[in-house]
Amino acid sequence: MKQVIVITGASSGFGRLSANALANAGHTVYASMRDTTGRNAAQVADVEKYARDHKIDLRAIELDVGSQASADAAIAEIIAEQGRIDVVMHNAGHMVFGPAEAFTPEQLAELYDVNVLSTQRVNRAVLPQLRKQGRGLLLWVSSSSSAGGTPPYLAPYFAAKAGMDAMAVVYARELSRWGIETSIVVPGAFTGGTNHFAHAGSPADKARMSEYEAGPYAGFGEQIQKAFAAIVPPDADASLVADAIVEIIDTPFGKRPFRVHVDPSQDGADVAFAVIDRVRNEMLHRVGFSDLLKPRMN
Repeated sequence: MKQVIVITGASSGFGRLSANALANAGHTVYASMRDTTGRNAAQVADVEKYARDHKIDLRAIELDVGSQASADAAIAEIIAEQGRIDVVMHNAGHMVFGPAEAFTPEQLAELYDVNVLSTQRVNRAVLPQLRKQGRGLLLWVSSSSSAGGTPPYLAPYFAAKAGMDAMAVVYARELSRWGIETSIVVPGAFTGGTNHFAHAGSPADKARMSEYEAGPYAGFGEQIQKAFAAIVPPDADASLVADAIVEIIDTPFGKRPFRVHVDPSQDGADVAFAVIDRVRNEMLHRVGFSDLLKPRMN
């Protein structure tokens, strides 16, 4: 069934790969990104060219997840054009790399804003429409770091993704009676096919950073990246995440999996989340809220 889908952070990486794959699968896809007439103008042109070349319904739209006004305007534009929104894919995010101590609190706040508060802005813009429809899907792109292996020098990013995952879980319970379904995609480390590592931010406190580089952790950042890359199979392709997302969205409503792992390096998140999610579900059973585990068929 053709669905209207909006994806945040779709200028590159998982977002763009998913936008292409979903549009190729026959859906109407809005690939949202910020600064569509500036830094991302080339990406907009590429989206439009890809849509023409493949004769698919793929559209670029301005949506800065750091702005409530921008999120409101984008969602309103989609509703005006389509009359509905079926799927919201929370994908926008940013990574930083370096010793945690060398990042300023302001940097951590900015990272939390991009990875977590962004989803709240989009939710506040779109959920009134989904609740009105009595049907919809929130699809969150989490990270295996939220429950699996957590290499050093990625603490701010890992903390933010864990926060987003926790939001996704609780939102699922608060939206199920409205007929809104939740699926969480948990990618592992993909060193190719995304710009996560290439565009990763670095600590602002260079003096503190230099103390690590001159001390017992000299050269540690490079060692981590080499070790990280070594456990990722050479055939690990970021398009695997997009393929998993297409499969989730094409699954009938009410039967979609709550959590899907796409982790070629197998860092153990699937094992840990199986336990974590089971414990959470059993608590809901104990207190009489079992109905919250599945979306209501309104």
